Amino acid sequence: MGKGLTGKHVVLGATRKTDEMITLIQKQGGTAIVRSLQGTVIKAGKEIEQGIVNFAQNGADWVILTTGIGLDTLLDQADQLQLKETFIEKLKIAKVASRGYKTANALKRLSINAVISDDDGTTQSLIRQMQDIDLSGKRVIVQLHGEKAPSLIHFLETKGAEISLLLPYQHIAPDQETLETLCKEILNKEVDAICFTTAVQVHGLFEYVNEKEILEDIKKIFNEGKTVATAVGKVTAAALKEEGINRIVVPAHERMGAMIIELARYYEEN
Repeated sequence: MGKGLTGKHVVLGATRKTDEMITLIQKQGGTAIVRSLQGTVIKAGKEIEQGIVNFAQNGADWVILTTGIGLDTLLDQADQLQLKETFIEKLKIAKVASRGYKTANALKRLSINAVISDDDGTTQSLIRQMQDIDLSGKRVIVQLHGEKAPSLIHFLETKGAEISLLLPYQHIAPDQETLETLCKEILNKEVDAICFTTAVQVHGLFEYVNEKEILEDIKKIFNEGKTVATAVGKVTAAALKEEGINRIVVPAHERMGAMIIELARYYEEN
């Protein structure tokens, strides 16, 4: 194994498997520190109930499902409200758009075939597949996993859809002190790379950056300066692109270990 990260200081935005990633970075000659950008995702309770009741009563023209665990959670909540069968029937009547293989598997268990599905696991792919569909005045339910999907919501708004959100999980922002520390490190050119393992981490950082009005400075550093954005896979990379980041290191195999190796390769080649 080479030493492609020699002298490099890498920040990990994750909360899981950080010890393994730190070890890999050290084997590549680098140093690493965890600055968790994950925040907290909690299972929604009563907040989601009214949305489930409304759907069970009124249905929708389209239902856009973005995560398998989100759909399963909605079904669990509907079951507690004694509305599971009605919920599934309304789902079968609606046209369904699905993102991700786990969502497709969850639908398969219900014997539901999506009318539209992505081709690479990203929201952008889903948008491309729906580009020519007339959504004007259509009732569209969007299931998200706590994080926001601004490009999808904007697309639906421009198509004239009547949008309702179902959020089976709620996202609580990451620790403000951690965000402040990381932004200072980026601006002071103390960070060579940041490894993002979920889109939630990307949105957590950039919501803070926007709030503090330092977006352009941070974007310039990511795109042209010292800090290299590293994503574990396509969905996380797509979230970075949505925020205006175009210099992104992404492994071919969507694994945390592969991400570290790809980052080391990037520095060896540049």
